[in-house]
Amino acid sequence: MYKWKTFPHDNSDFRFAGSDLESSWEDLHRGDREPFPADPELQEAWRCFHSGEFQEAVALADAFGLAGHAVANKASGIYATYLEPDPKRQQECFKSAIARAEKAIRKFPDDANAHYFHAFNLGRYSQSISVIKALKQGVGGKILNSLKRALERQPRHAEAHTALGMYHAEIIDKVGKLIGGVTYGASEAKALEHFRLALDITPRSPIAHIEYGNGLYLLYGEREIDQVSDLYIKASELSPLDAMEKLDVESALAELE
Repeated sequence: MYKWKTFPHDNSDFRFAGSDLESSWEDLHRGDREPFPADPELQEAWRCFHSGEFQEAVALADAFGLAGHAVANKASGIYATYLEPDPKRQQECFKSAIARAEKAIRKFPDDANAHYFHAFNLGRYSQSISVIKALKQGVGGKILNSLKRALERQPRHAEAHTALGMYHAEIIDKVGKLIGGVTYGASEAKALEHFRLALDITPRSPIAHIEYGNGLYLLYGEREIDQVSDLYIKASELSPLDAMEKLDVESALAELE
């Protein structure tokens, strides 16, 4: 396997050695509601994820077994989204995570994050090949079903709310309100509801602000550019709790340049 790109920022504040991981867990996982793992091997995989050692996180999780699906799939998706420059390798990361998530759904059907990270990586894969192409392949329905199942199991899963808001906004942007509503169940009102719920649950999450801004732009374009800018500014001013949030903040700053 090729060596993944290294996290390009100082990660000394994101190590969470010893008991620091458990004491910080609630804040770190307010967005995905992942339970604290009892097994030290999985704890170490999550330490690697939070410090930006994404390939190491996946390797440790896979060595542990399918019960490590959440950290493996989150690490794969975040790495591919932000750090993998090669489109083919990026898509390979997404596809490997999708396959792992499908196995996790079969083995752990009541695990909200088995469903959520399936949808998350499918969504990122769709963006990498074009949303229109993905819709023609039937990916939209799979994303919607997995997000609904995640929220049925964990109604306060902020990242799933954000993803569902983007599902509605992207479809309306690509095919319009009428076709989007009739064919895919997409709704402007539902998009806004899910974005606002995510912000209510995780008010200091950079990605909740960024994706709300992205969703508003998809729905309204320049008409809401001031609110979009405000959301990006807010995201850029938040203090990241871990490597993933650092990458989110840096992406907001890049958009504001």
